[in-house]
Amino acid sequence: MVTFANQEALQVYRATLSARHNKGGKRLISLCSGSGCGAYGTANVHRALTGELRKFGLQEKTEVRLTGCHGFCEKGPIMVIHPEGIFYSQVKEAHVAEIVEQTLVKGELVQKLIFKDPTSKQKIVKEDEIPFYKRQQRIIFANNGLIDPTSLDHYLAVGGYQALEKALFEMEPAGIIDEIKKSGLRGRGGGGFPTGIKWATCAQHDADRYVICNADEGDPGAYMDRSLLEGNPHSVIEGMIIAAQAIGSKEGYVYVRHEYPLAVANLTIALDKCRKCGLLGENILGSGLAFDIKISRGGGAFVCGESTALMASLEGKPGRPRAKYVHTVEKGFRNNPSNLNNVETYANVPMIITKGADWYSSIGTEHSKGTKIFSLVGKVVNTGLVEVPMGTTLRQIVFDIGGGIPRKKKFKAVQTGGPSGGCIPERFLDLPVDFDELAKVGSMMGSGGMIVMDQDTCMVDLARYFVEFLKEESCGQCIPCREGIKQMADILGHICQGEGKENDLALLQELADMVKNASLCGLGTSAPNPVLTTLHYFREEYEAHIREKKCPAGVCKPLFHYEIDAENCNGCHLCFLKCPQEAVAGKKKESHAVDQDKCIKCGICYEACKFDAVVIR
Repeated sequence: MVTFANQEALQVYRATLSARHNKGGKRLISLCSGSGCGAYGTANVHRALTGELRKFGLQEKTEVRLTGCHGFCEKGPIMVIHPEGIFYSQVKEAHVAEIVEQTLVKGELVQKLIFKDPTSKQKIVKEDEIPFYKRQQRIIFANNGLIDPTSLDHYLAVGGYQALEKALFEMEPAGIIDEIKKSGLRGRGGGGFPTGIKWATCAQHDADRYVICNADEGDPGAYMDRSLLEGNPHSVIEGMIIAAQAIGSKEGYVYVRHEYPLAVANLTIALDKCRKCGLLGENILGSGLAFDIKISRGGGAFVCGESTALMASLEGKPGRPRAKYVHTVEKGFRNNPSNLNNVETYANVPMIITKGADWYSSIGTEHSKGTKIFSLVGKVVNTGLVEVPMGTTLRQIVFDIGGGIPRKKKFKAVQTGGPSGGCIPERFLDLPVDFDELAKVGSMMGSGGMIVMDQDTCMVDLARYFVEFLKEESCGQCIPCREGIKQMADILGHICQGEGKENDLALLQELADMVKNASLCGLGTSAPNPVLTTLHYFREEYEAHIREKKCPAGVCKPLFHYEIDAENCNGCHLCFLKCPQEAVAGKKKESHAVDQDKCIKCGICYEACKFDAVVIR
């Protein structure tokens, strides 16, 4: 391992890497090894690929690189062959021999592995021409599919730690802060507080200052921070070191959830290499800056995503929030000034320093600059991680990038901001997504979770689900949150069981307002959002549950049953064959019927019917 005693040593080494890269001429095969693709069998594909390359004598001419998440997670394992940019999806070990022989040896495509666009039905060969990628603007994720996250050389070769050089040798700490202020960068952890102002305030307080990274990503369905740490940990490390120089800190922490073993492993490797080469520790690059970073693994408590609860946990105490009138930039970790940003926020910093605040602020909207990574999941054709400029509309994200709703079903709503976010109905599909616009319709940016719902989603049941989640995750410290969320969950449970009362809606509204206004921390104040937005935008569903004892979406089992419409049923017999309870009666080419005593309302017949004959009553 080379040691960089000064800036010149780093620059010479980077130039050597660049020359080696330009001289190499090797074909590159990028193989996603993020958690998602890894679960699909990347390791087996990699092993088979190495063997096949050796078999054909191609190992010296081809580099196989295990990279971080490519974003299109449902298509994993993903393989991209460069320089052509050939995109092969859902690659299995059994496909490898054919890929090597057909594509690498003969120069032909393996047709069955080429991506087929669900909307246009066209096959698309190149990664950057696939609508899912083409309509994004990847800045933070730009290198995720190109570099090996365990290689410092790969990060240096794409310009890594140039921003750190600039911050250490060409800028004063105050100048760094001014540049971050000028860029308009706002915290990506959920609150959207201006990053530069937070850094400036922390730097004003005399004491041992700390730089802390929040990687305790607790929202169901969200995995943006995990993928960044897994795929490009050095970008986060570099951002933290620059923050340390700006505020005058010697000690940093990454607080990462326990359920992220690969992120921890890759981050640990990256930190060890930085220490050995002189990018962390005493006198970094000969600049006089002394700074190091430690990893602390959280136990998975959702409330520890809140800054003061996180710092309490970091100190070894129960993860409980405190009142906000004393700010963490003044008295945070160990009662000292502490700067806390999340993974994505720190990953933005090196680019701002390298390319300048003007470049960064040219992206996004007037008050929300840059790009944002969203976890696009739920009832949408293309699920995965999406990076778009602030101000991109919900319609563009869900339909242009996400490919719309599967099975030609109708879009109903999208929830942004995780379990504490609001549910946004169809009429706001053209809403620009940024911090302020989402707040106007009762939702929030949050860390970037985005859950799409179709016509088969019951909004009452959805509110119940998230309130139940938040009830379990409440630390129980303050009465409004502890008791208010519990009472809301009980009422929603009764409504879904068909036991709702006419005054329940007024009581839900009153409880939600109380919890929002009186809770101690952000978990409590935002917990009522799913209830408030569904009550506001989907009140008719609540009323149907209470007054008609019906669930229009066919989700709350006590409030609906399946019937077969004799006029639409042509006796195809598919529902009969699929029913696990033998509750469907009828002969082929004759109208069928459902035995209500046997039916368990599993919905298999409803999903199987191609003629809209199975209906919800």
